[in-house]
Amino acid sequence: MAPTRYEGRDVRTGRSISVGVKGETIADVRRENRAEPGPWIAPALLDIQLNGFGGYGFNEAETSTESVARVVRSQWRAGIGAFLPTVTTHSRDRMLHSLRAITAARRDPLIGGSIPGIHLEGPHISPLDGPRGAHPLEHVRLPSWDEFLRMQEAAEGGVLLVTLAPELEGAIPFIERLAEAGIVAAIGHTNASAHDLDAAIQAGARLSTHLGNGAHSLLPRHPNYIWEQLSRDELDCSVISDGHHLPASVLKCILRCKGVEHTVLISDAVTHGGLPPGTYPAAAGEVEVAADGRISLAGTPYLAGAGAHLGQSVSNLVRMGVASRQDALRMASLNPARLLARDDRMGALDAGKLASLIQFSWTEEGIRVHRTVVGGQVVFDEGAG
Repeated sequence: MAPTRYEGRDVRTGRSISVGVKGETIADVRRENRAEPGPWIAPALLDIQLNGFGGYGFNEAETSTESVARVVRSQWRAGIGAFLPTVTTHSRDRMLHSLRAITAARRDPLIGGSIPGIHLEGPHISPLDGPRGAHPLEHVRLPSWDEFLRMQEAAEGGVLLVTLAPELEGAIPFIERLAEAGIVAAIGHTNASAHDLDAAIQAGARLSTHLGNGAHSLLPRHPNYIWEQLSRDELDCSVISDGHHLPASVLKCILRCKGVEHTVLISDAVTHGGLPPGTYPAAAGEVEVAADGRISLAGTPYLAGAGAHLGQSVSNLVRMGVASRQDALRMASLNPARLLARDDRMGALDAGKLASLIQFSWTEEGIRVHRTVVGGQVVFDEGAG
């Protein structure tokens, strides 16, 4: 049987590309040195930090296999072929419930194909206002390897990424154990000193989670934990470009410090992302969704996650003049795949890799997705209604 072919313009070159798919794998790729008037083609996006979307999330008492599946389907429409459901600081029972619901949803081959693993963001984070962000103070706690093993058991080994504050008692040996287990240890929601950061890097930490956010509103000019993380070449960083978390000037500086190859674009989208303006209940108290999409803790200046999906974040980065289309898409596909050691199967359109791709147009509003393919299956087709 001949491969199914997807044709258009290669986002890396602007030239013609034809991707042949057999089963779940890319069988062959044909590239020609001619302009192609059709849609653009790129690897499907990979979001390593997604808390929920469209009224459904991963951290609610009501989180279920169906609510997880609904989030997956919402992301397909936006060109996100895979993501890490992010379980945040709460009681042990609530977090275990979330992990079990996500794990049950992953057993469906189609849904599971879009969930390569899980991100634990907390509960081992700074208790301080600012660095703690929207995480509830009463559930912040010190690192416990026994607790982590219980969570990993509930996830059936699916936890791939853990964000924690390295200044906490017991954090450094905890990071060492994560690294030994092949799990990405990330620094975030932290008030770490330079010494704390160096110890974390030595122990195996590899990422700064949403650098520039989950931080005090006011910091010393220098030193501070943002400059310190920017200066550490051993740390990649993830950033949020929803138009609210970081201004264009800060995003430009981060990219100039880290380089495109060491920057990962994330959404940090939450349950209330994509909902109409209003006030909604949440685990950390009420949140406000503004007309411009900003989501904040009601009555505070603190953001409570993002309202934009990763495709919108890619578009924003290009619109703000921070990155080219090619680089913005790389930071949302190949770079996160490399961080998770999944780049042998994800993040590029090469023969032998997983057939996960998007066909799309660039419009004044940003990326308009026409088709999303995950593991060789068309999971969203604009023309299908």
